[in-house]
Amino acid sequence: MSTQPKIIVLDDDPTGSQTVHSCLLLTRWDEDTLKLGLLDDAPIFFILTNTRALPPEQADQITREVCQALKQAIAQVGLQDFLIVSRSDSTLRGHYPIETDAIAEELGPFDAHFLTPAFFEGGRITRDSIHYLLIDGVETPVHTTEFAQDSVFGYHHSYLPDYVEEKTKGRIPSESVERFLLADIRGGTGDRLLALHDNQCGVVDAEEQADLDRFARDVLAAAAQGKRFLFRSAASLLTALADLPPQPTPADQMGAYTRHGQPGAVLVGSHVKKTTEQLNELLKEPGVVGVEIDVAHLLDASDQQRADLLTSICDRIHTVHRAGQTPVIYTSREELTFDSIETRLAFGVAVSDLLMDVVRHLPDNLGFLISKGGITSNDVVSTGLALTAARLLGQILPGCSIIRTPEDHPQFPNLPVVLFPGNVGDRTSLAEAYRRLNRSGT
Repeated sequence: MSTQPKIIVLDDDPTGSQTVHSCLLLTRWDEDTLKLGLLDDAPIFFILTNTRALPPEQADQITREVCQALKQAIAQVGLQDFLIVSRSDSTLRGHYPIETDAIAEELGPFDAHFLTPAFFEGGRITRDSIHYLLIDGVETPVHTTEFAQDSVFGYHHSYLPDYVEEKTKGRIPSESVERFLLADIRGGTGDRLLALHDNQCGVVDAEEQADLDRFARDVLAAAAQGKRFLFRSAASLLTALADLPPQPTPADQMGAYTRHGQPGAVLVGSHVKKTTEQLNELLKEPGVVGVEIDVAHLLDASDQQRADLLTSICDRIHTVHRAGQTPVIYTSREELTFDSIETRLAFGVAVSDLLMDVVRHLPDNLGFLISKGGITSNDVVSTGLALTAARLLGQILPGCSIIRTPEDHPQFPNLPVVLFPGNVGDRTSLAEAYRRLNRSGT
């Protein structure tokens, strides 16, 4: 085995692999499946927990289940060196500190846990411990964006120590958080890392990949001396830790994976503003036909009404595909309000169940599938396509992963599937991914 530690990523949606390639994504966490990842030649693998779509109690339970199974699988394969990453959203949405607390209790003790939310491909940087999003080129503190208004994961601070205090309800005071500023990172942090203990919380600046590359080298050197660290991270740190060569197939040549020159399908579940803008641009493309699903009354629908809706949707999809065009299946865009978080989450489950039934009824000769939205993509991989594991091919666009189903898949063998996060890309990115895969008529 390599002396490089195995990087084990618990990913709260399936898009955290958006900066690496050639590794496994696992949708199950029984010991035999986990051993596939632990023994794989790639230095990194991902366990898709989908906890961002779940209530806090379930997120805690699943994280603990994964950790307990990991402990057993790690012992069985005799793995000595590994790093644990709790991969989550670069806009700070997710179950923090629930997941890192659970990991620390099950797989600890750790000397420190770090928040490293920078994600350069998506325009997210951290400077002076303040996390920014680049919106139309303007550095915007994340707490002033729509993401901070999330009805489940909302927050009030872009200054990460204050964010930590807010999310831990004061258990970790802002002033106790270790700040690793750009000057620290660029000057080397080895001595400071070696001095950390008792799961100290740290927040890490980064403006460019070279910053995280330097930090990762110092982390690995400290780990080699016995220090144990846990990370709550966006995707760019994973690039640094895995240290992979360029992906085998360049992004602009991914159309080589499209099956039989057939048109594909695009499934849009995300509702953030950026997704709606990208959807509107995609619908202008030649060869695409919109198939809108009115989901407003889905929670109140009877079983027969739901069945009728599914039949109607699938009939439209097959008609479009038989005509040599790509159906773009999207949920209605109007903003809905709910009486409680539980009702909102239940509505999300109902929408996802319908969309996964749609996936299962897609044409068997589909050329490709683009899934837009993190939670939607997780459901497509784990439920719609019922994959236990999939091999990551790389990125078709910065921050947008593409996987391929196994050749023995019972319905869609060797189908290329794009996992496109809701909050990544510019206005034309979804259309660009479609153009790169669309080979119908060529």
